[in-house]
Amino acid sequence: MSVIDQIMSPVQTEMVEFENKFRESMHSDVAMLDKVTHYIIKRKGKQVRPLFVFLTAKMLGEVTQKTYDAATLVELLHTATLVHDDVVDDANERRGYFSINALWKNKIAVLVGDYMLSKILLLSIDKKNTDLLEIVARSVKEMSEGELLQIEKARLLDITEEIYYEVIRKKTASLIATCCESAVLSTGNIEYQEKMRQFGEYVGIAFQIKDDIFDYGIPGKIGKPTGIDIRERKLTLPIIYTLNNSNKEVRKELIAIIKNQNENRKSVQRAVSLVEENGGITYSYEQMLSYASKALDIIRDFPENEAKKSLELLVDYTMNREN
Repeated sequence: MSVIDQIMSPVQTEMVEFENKFRESMHSDVAMLDKVTHYIIKRKGKQVRPLFVFLTAKMLGEVTQKTYDAATLVELLHTATLVHDDVVDDANERRGYFSINALWKNKIAVLVGDYMLSKILLLSIDKKNTDLLEIVARSVKEMSEGELLQIEKARLLDITEEIYYEVIRKKTASLIATCCESAVLSTGNIEYQEKMRQFGEYVGIAFQIKDDIFDYGIPGKIGKPTGIDIRERKLTLPIIYTLNNSNKEVRKELIAIIKNQNENRKSVQRAVSLVEENGGITYSYEQMLSYASKALDIIRDFPENEAKKSLELLVDYTMNREN
């Protein structure tokens, strides 16, 4: 049994039923749209975000119809943002397959993402889940703000560690926080709403730092080629730490590479070495573990059950995943 199968075991039945419900939510009478959404569904990843929804709900109480609604909304949002991100990044691949914009061009990809966002609105109104819609809408706002803040700071190469955390809290962590918060609402145990939102936020921050660290691993064993963030001038935590904690010569050389030599393979490898040699990776790894530990502390005193064990394993999995 794989780690993800082990994690999923307490909600295996619910996840299978969710797959069917999600497929139904994506259906359209427009043939082209139905073809594109079918392509997306067939190539979906590990379903980590719905897992957070179902495990949180089962840890705190019972999975309800509203839990399925919450999982559908967050997965529609996640999928819409991936489709739009590929357009923004001009990416031709997603998880080893052609992206939507690569196969159907940008205009259709944007419209497909818009369709999914509209489904969030319609499903929420149809099921009278305005409380869930409020949480999801807040996440859309924060994800957009985080992306724009990152673009703004990358242009100026002007980002502190404080701003970095603000970017990833909005851009990445807000969606996992939404998963956990909406799951609480679906069980009616609203006294845990703030705690589980914070839990999801800490996990999301740790998840993003792990992604940052991937950029310095060995190609073939990770999900990204080495140095891609440097080539894209993304100021991630390992780079920020190095810029803020190195001597003048190192800072000057690293900034010059990111600004002017980010297309040169040897220069990018030199930047990777500078970050490693000056403690950027070690520091980032420590920060990742710190946020994961903060997340686990939040649920430590919750009653023991299989869903809680799986949620703890899921946090651990986000730290140790290889893609």
